Amino acid sequence: MRFMLFVYPGESDQGPTLERVQAMNKYNEELSRAGALLALDGLLPPSQATRLTFKGGERPTVTDGPFTEAKEFVGGYWIIQARSKEEAVEWASRAPIGDGTIEVRQIGEGSDYSPEVAEARKLSQVPPEQTVAE
Repeated sequence: MRFMLFVYPGESDQGPTLERVQAMNKYNEELSRAGALLALDGLLPPSQATRLTFKGGERPTVTDGPFTEAKEFVGGYWIIQARSKEEAVEWASRAPIGDGTIEVRQIGEGSDYSPEVAEARKLSQVPPEQTVAE
């Protein structure tokens, strides 16, 4: 099973420091050695983001950040391979994020849906390797 771990920085989070980056690299290497790490990245702040809002068949509205109403935002993520949600939660509990929250969500696979939906969601070509479960 694949899981996405969303990192939500806390209010007092000051962003990456040398110590945190070193601790994060150690954690990421541990994930990689265990064969659990599929993808990861940190994200720039919402002030540098753009949102597209869709409404019933109209062209989307495009809005550039910053977004004053954003109380929680994703600061980074991991995609990991785990045997169970409990294992994914265990991996998440070891992350050196300091002040913040990690949300663990299972990535939907074809077998999680009806046969019709599973067939319809197949891509005409294989996506890049880092996004494909083995």
